[in-house]
Amino acid sequence: MTDSSELLKALEVIDSPQALAWAEEWSTVTERASDNPALRGRILAALETDDRIPFVARRGDQLYNFWQDAGHVRGLWRRTTLDSYLSASPEWEVLIDLDALAAAEDENWVWKGAHVRSPGYDRALVRLSRGGADAVVIREFDLAAGRFIEDRPFVLPEAKTDASWIDPDTLLVGTDTGAGSLTASGYPAQVRVWRRGTALADAPVHTVGEHEDVAVSARADLTPGHERIIATRAIDFYHSRRWVAPLDPEAPLRRVEVPEDCETLIHKQWLFLAPREDFAGLPAGALGVIELDRFLGGGRDIRPVFLPTAHTALQGIAFTAGWVVLTLLDDVATRIVVHPLDEPTAAARDLELPPLATASVVATSPLDNDEVWLTTSSFTEPTTLHRLDLAAGLRPEVVRRSPALFDATGLQTRQHWVTSADGTRLPYFITGDFSLGARPTLVGGYGGFEVSLTPGYSAVRGIAWLEAGRHFVQPNLRGGGEFGPTWHSQVVKTNRHKVWEDHRAVLTDLVERGYATPEQIAIRGGSNGGLLTSGALTRYPECFGAAVVQVPLTDMLRYHTWSAGASWMAEYGDPEDPVEREAIEAWSPLHNVASTSTYPPALVTTSTRDDRVHPAHARLFAHALREAGQSVDYFENTEGGHAGAADNKQVARVEALIFEWLNQHVG
Repeated sequence: MTDSSELLKALEVIDSPQALAWAEEWSTVTERASDNPALRGRILAALETDDRIPFVARRGDQLYNFWQDAGHVRGLWRRTTLDSYLSASPEWEVLIDLDALAAAEDENWVWKGAHVRSPGYDRALVRLSRGGADAVVIREFDLAAGRFIEDRPFVLPEAKTDASWIDPDTLLVGTDTGAGSLTASGYPAQVRVWRRGTALADAPVHTVGEHEDVAVSARADLTPGHERIIATRAIDFYHSRRWVAPLDPEAPLRRVEVPEDCETLIHKQWLFLAPREDFAGLPAGALGVIELDRFLGGGRDIRPVFLPTAHTALQGIAFTAGWVVLTLLDDVATRIVVHPLDEPTAAARDLELPPLATASVVATSPLDNDEVWLTTSSFTEPTTLHRLDLAAGLRPEVVRRSPALFDATGLQTRQHWVTSADGTRLPYFITGDFSLGARPTLVGGYGGFEVSLTPGYSAVRGIAWLEAGRHFVQPNLRGGGEFGPTWHSQVVKTNRHKVWEDHRAVLTDLVERGYATPEQIAIRGGSNGGLLTSGALTRYPECFGAAVVQVPLTDMLRYHTWSAGASWMAEYGDPEDPVEREAIEAWSPLHNVASTSTYPPALVTTSTRDDRVHPAHARLFAHALREAGQSVDYFENTEGGHAGAADNKQVARVEALIFEWLNQHVG
């Protein structure tokens, strides 16, 4: 391997032959040193067990599911009826065998979902990715005939594409159509009205944004009696503008006049608003409602549906035919409450959920009925799938239980609170057998983009780590959404360093409580969490014994020029702004690698097919660590996209490598 500037330039090109050879050589060395076939086999068996829950989404009378197992590595898109699904042995109708399709077309297809036309439920826009990238090929599928459309089909080439049905022969499409069609982040900058049998390039433009926007989109809301087009310009990750119009591509759009940082959700006759700052009598983090037509006509008598507290935050909203379903967090414990849709401000009613479990709404069907599918789980309790008909009551019925895939005997979970450098209190969860004293301890973390981390079951983590009597820690760092929008906004841009102060406070507390010594602590994070762990490595290496840095951001002075990086400037700051650049330089991991102190060992991983976070972030960081004389290993998967793995076999391969590496360094 060479140290030349030529290599550094090559590492910035995703598919540079020199970079690919460099990555393959180092990845081979890393994998050989951390190979554990037995662990890999056990993880794969857990991922592919037939006892897994087949999660479903209703489309009309059918329940749809995507399924992968040992015989169907790429997966099956299939469907069944409710009665069949509730039986002991459901009968599935296979619509697409992705393994057979990939073999027939000599493509490494990865499933990215399907957009079924409603309420007709007769056609679907199937999204297929090469190797797991965010960019997809879209192809039209006939659900009645069970095959791809051949007569004048809607087909879109590989791109980061949005598409929505207006009617069986008309789509709203945002995609790459040449100059001016994409934003600086690589997402659609315009939406066209595409009619069957015409050239997409000739389709009239419906909605246009600006090059510096994150993305522009438009979708057709086909709810009977409330048909319309809803268009959105995402200015940045947290600011947007929204318009509505009748379901007529020629009709003018009307602006929904709310602050750009106020989230809006239009459903049936209602406009729901979730402001990030106080607006129209609603505090930040609240949920309010008003009739859409009344709001467009100038009315501002918005009524509160949910009001936050210092401990309780809104996490999600879903709809059934007659109910509004809200997911709340109370000190990072979930509650699910419902309000009647005809009067959303009526008193909330709590669903009857099992205690000490995280509950998540996984599917509803607003056009069809009052059915809710939800899951419950914890760090030690496997996932249980429940079904609820709100027309019949508030107590969900158990439909499926995942098997216990690791031995959780003696394991408990505790929640502790720590104080960060600026006095902010934050919680973390720790799971383990606390009778064993100080143990190897794996600390996760994310701290960004309003992503909330709640307790949940991981068979992989249990098999590879907890079962051996070790501890796992999940901290709720600022930057997440666990306590509402201000929990996030406190640490964006020039205050980004506070995320590391929170993280360090948790590591210090683990030692003070006797859970582990610094040498026994390993930290792990991916994507924004990879930024967290790479930054921790350069800021407080004395606080832990090993770091796993997955699909990370590390070059924070150029991140906005690579892949989708420009879309994250509202989170991290603009390197072209002198004040924000100065702040970024102080913590950008790549620019703070030093040879004057000794870092704990690091494992850096990425995917060649990651078109969201450029693999150069991982490549350059690993290269810089090695040049500084630090202990570093590197692994680059050739597929997988931002997830890092494209199928269960690749997941097992990467996870076994990571946990074996952790075992060697802190286990």
